[in-house]
Amino acid sequence: MKAEQLDNATPELWQSLPNAPGVYLMKASDGSVIYVGKANRLRTRVRSYFGEAGKPKLAIESRDKSTSALTSQMMRYVTEVDYIVTETEVEALILENNLIKAHQPRYNVKLKDDKRYPYLRVTTNEPFPRIHITRKAE
Repeated sequence: MKAEQLDNATPELWQSLPNAPGVYLMKASDGSVIYVGKANRLRTRVRSYFGEAGKPKLAIESRDKSTSALTSQMMRYVTEVDYIVTETEVEALILENNLIKAHQPRYNVKLKDDKRYPYLRVTTNEPFPRIHITRKAE
């Protein structure tokens, strides 16, 4: 679904989404994937991100406690939603994991598992050296 469809979302648009398991990809205006999610029912899950008028739900406007600040922030950037239908929920889970690893979406914080060791970086080119913790050896 493109931005113009999302801006003018109708009940027919939501009904056109499959009520099957799958994975959805939320994209920013530059086409980059900013979130990958799994759904047992794509129609219900994708629809849950949008209010009655088809506009993205924002935590400030929503009385729904499930709309977190992070989700609200993400929805400000979503201009396109793509989806991939799968045969089973397990297949959707595996595909979601693979897509998250491939795209490294900014808002998939729960599955970001950085097992690299932390390093201490000390600046030596300043009168008073500073210490930083980093996961990249530089």
